[in-house]
Formats: sequence, C-alpha cells, structure tokens
Amino acid sequence: MVDPTGTAREQLKAFVARIERLEEDKQAVAEDLKQVYGEAKAMGFDTKTLRTVVRIRKKDAAERQEEEAMLDLYMTALGMRSEAAQSAAETSQEG
Repeated sequence: MVDPTGTAREQLKAFVARIERLEEDKQAVAEDLKQVYGEAKAMGFDTKTLRTVVRIRKKDAAERQEEEAMLDLYMTALGMRSEAAQSAAETSQEG
C-alpha cells in the first residue's frame, strides 16, 4: 500500500465518497422500485408474477428456453403437468 498520507489518503477519501453516493443512489432506486410495484399492485397486477417476468426478461432467449425445457422435464417427471399441457409441449418441441 502507498504511504497513507498525501495522495493515497485523498484517493481513499474519494473512493469512500463515491461509494457513499452510489449507496444513496441504490437506496433511492430501491424506493422507486417499491413504489412502482406498489402502483402495479394497486392496479390489480400480481407483483410476484411481475417480478418473475422482469427476471425472465433479463435472460437471453437460449438461457430462457433451456430453463423452461428443464422445468417442463422435471414437472412431467413428477406428474405435475396435465396431459393437455404435455401434448401441447411435445407438439411444440416437434415443430
């Protein structure tokens, strides 16, 4: 580490100040998100499902398809899918 006087001390202060500003910004964004989800809930939207949609949209198409395929496989193996859903999934995978 560089001598804690002079330049190094100023750099350290600058890093701490930047981190503190970013933490404040992060808190403000979190509050904004909470407000938006609250508005959506007040309009009758299910916020759990909304959060899931946002999480899924962050993924690229290939990752999303792989995750959906694995979920379908596991649900089918556990008998958690209806026969209509199974045949629809099989038809879409064939085409």
